[in-house]
Amino acid sequence: MHDSLGLKPLVRGIPPIRSRRGPRRRRPAKLHADKGYCYDQLRRWLHKRGIRHRIVRRGIESSQRLGRHRWVVERTVFRLAGCRRLHRRYERRAERFLAFVGISAALISYRRLTT
Repeated sequence: MHDSLGLKPLVRGIPPIRSRRGPRRRRPAKLHADKGYCYDQLRRWLHKRGIRHRIVRRGIESSQRLGRHRWVVERTVFRLAGCRRLHRRYERRAERFLAFVGISAALISYRRLTT
């Protein structure tokens, strides 16, 4: 599935965020994305939901300006991809797959703290 098709379910699936003051936030304030999400329909959809977006435009801007915000996520995904069981999704049930993601994240954190 193309990345742009998964953006709407991903944004809809974000749980409410607790805050110290005021009501819970139901949606993120900003969204940073690369050229794979450069579609007018996605921009309009985000604008209607009140989410400010920073999507790199194809043929006009380079993706390097987004690097300041993306490197944490990409580094985490890279480390999780190093786990063979997650790299090739052997589990069919989502609950088991998410359990292995949690175990892998715990192992990665443990290794990072002990070195």
